[in-house]
Order: sequence, then structure tokens, then C-alpha cells
Amino acid sequence: MKKLILLILIGSVGIASAQDRYSKGMEQAFQLWKDQKPMEAANLFERIAKAEPDNWVPYYYVAQINTLYSFGVKDLEKLSKQLEKAKEFSDFAQAISPDNPELLVQEAMINTAWIAFDGATYGMTLSGKNAQLYQKAFEIAPENPRVVFSKAEWDMGSARYFGKDTTPYCKDVERALELFANFSSDTPFYPSWGKDRAQMVLKQCGE
Repeated sequence: MKKLILLILIGSVGIASAQDRYSKGMEQAFQLWKDQKPMEAANLFERIAKAEPDNWVPYYYVAQINTLYSFGVKDLEKLSKQLEKAKEFSDFAQAISPDNPELLVQEAMINTAWIAFDGATYGMTLSGKNAQLYQKAFEIAPENPRVVFSKAEWDMGSARYFGKDTTPYCKDVERALELFANFSSDTPFYPSWGKDRAQMVLKQCGE
């Protein structure tokens, strides 16, 4: 019995130590990002992901950073490299956590980066895919504020492109802000972005 207790204690210490290393690594990566070193942060998230093969979260942040910093890039080679990495890590994350609404939104963001780069080339094939991704995410998690807001913003962009009124989607942005106020997750380092942008979009609705 004493041996069993000792083994459990040793195992618990090992788990706690691993969790501590994970937390410290993630915090360091976020600090690099905050210090305007996004690609260094992405590289650290990548190293953490490889050490945490069953955890979708660090994979998500590798994909997110490579996607966000692709908007506005004019060089096709650089863009392709970043978005291919984003897609690779997004796919890894979805293999770990299938039907995860956060990852569906992230995949749609990758598609949006391609469309923003060259709408004539990628808009036709990826716009329909995005509509499906946002709808699926919404069906899975209608109370997730990032899902509600991201879908609303995509719908607004589509309406704007076709010369339609975007006002009907403002109520969805309002609802997203209400959801942001109460949304929480037990998963450490769970995505939390979106509220500031939703506030900005809602302000534009009133103009």
C-alpha cells in the first residue's frame, strides 16, 4: 500500500511539473507576442505543441499567429509559407479536437487571408467553404461569442461585397458582446480574443 501511495505521489509530482513547464512556456510565448515578436512567439508555441501532442491549444496559436500576420502580405512566397504552416497546425489541432468551434473559425480565417490576398483567384472556391465552416461552428456552439461574432462579420463582408445592407447583422454583433461578458472555459489558455474588435464593428454599425 505504501508503495502504491508513493507511486501515485511521484506520478502526481511528475504531472504537476509537466503542467508547470507547459504554463511557463505558454506564458513566455504570449509575452513574446505582446512584445511585438509574433514569429518568435509562434516558434515557441510550435515547440510547446510538439511536446504536447494531445493538446490542441498550442497548435491553435501557431495557426492563429501565422494567419493574422498574413493579412497585408504582398509577397506570394511569404504568404504561402505562413498560410501553409497555419493550415498544417490547424489540421493537427482538429485531429486532436474534432468539431471544435474555435478551430473551425480559425480555418475560416486562413481562407479569409487567401481571399484578402487575391479575391479573384480564391474568392470563388473559399467563400462557400467559409460559409459552411461558420454555419457548422454556430450549430455546435451558438453561445460561443467568437463564433457568433466571426460569423456576423463574415456575413457583413459578404453582404457588402454584393451591395446589400449589413445592418441586419449588427444585432448578431450585439449578441456576441453580450456573450463575451459571460463566456468562460476551464481549458488553460483557451482563446479569448474578439471583444475589442466586436465593439469596434458595433460602433461602425451606428455610423
